[in-house]
Amino acid sequence: MATRRIEEVVERISNLRDAPSAEAIPALAKALADRVNVVVAKAAEIAGERQLRELVSGLLTAFDRLFERAAERDPQCWGKVALARALRDLEYRQAAPFLRGARHVQLEAVWGGREDTAQTLRGTCLLALMACTDITRAELFRCLVDGLTEKESVVRTEAVRGLAELDGDEAALLLRMKARVGDEEPRILGQVFDALWKVEGERAIAFVAPFLEAPADAVREEAALALGASRFAAAVGILRDALDRGRHPQFREVLLRALSLTRQPAALDFLLGLVKTGRMADAEAALDALALHRENQEIRRLAQEAAKGREELRQKFERSFPNEPLVPADR
Repeated sequence: MATRRIEEVVERISNLRDAPSAEAIPALAKALADRVNVVVAKAAEIAGERQLRELVSGLLTAFDRLFERAAERDPQCWGKVALARALRDLEYRQAAPFLRGARHVQLEAVWGGREDTAQTLRGTCLLALMACTDITRAELFRCLVDGLTEKESVVRTEAVRGLAELDGDEAALLLRMKARVGDEEPRILGQVFDALWKVEGERAIAFVAPFLEAPADAVREEAALALGASRFAAAVGILRDALDRGRHPQFREVLLRALSLTRQPAALDFLLGLVKTGRMADAEAALDALALHRENQEIRRLAQEAAKGREELRQKFERSFPNEPLVPADR
């Protein structure tokens, strides 16, 4: 099918978003059987969006078909990813298709060699397994252990999310182990810390806090931001202690941002105090941190009050809080 023709077909399918179900269902069922993977992908996307459970059988048939001569029929896995997402969104709870997708590797030719294009599919299917009703908890953990040790970061990320959904001591222990082992992408450790709040709650603070002293800058920053995002009152003192010890300007800025993220009154008061009387570098960084809540009129007002006595902060305030000019101190 010529490219122009494919684009026209995809556009017609897109128009089915607002069509009556009696018209959309047969048209989407036909599109799911199409030999072009992007046509199948668009049909699956709309079936999921519209919650057309009448199309589940067609989605499953298309999913199976695209595993046959997979690289030829479904380059880049566009069709299989869309089908897996649609089945997930339609609350399909049988594990078989998701297990198949979670284990699929699809090597395709690229400049200089071959590349696995199924990483998003594996991640999508791995997370979808968490809601399946015909798979044991033990088997889910086996799948997640495989995911945590995957080469592809997207799969490791979804494995962390899956552990947060499973909850329980087993999930907490795997998350703690992952944090200790580390990851080549620090952001995944940040997701591990966030998952620990969901699984263990405030008890995880004592585990995460030592990562503020990690050798790698990025790991320290992820730990700080995760502590801030936890919004636990106990995180405020830990972050302030780290600030007292911290000398690196960039890490101090991250710690101030983390304090702001807690939304705790004690943290916001501390930041306002820095704006009012702190050394200039900290005052400017505190303004940036408070600006995370620029839509909050009370915080804007308090930040303005704290800054207006320092002429050198005028432009900084106006940049951090756009459309809210600093009122001169003599007004």
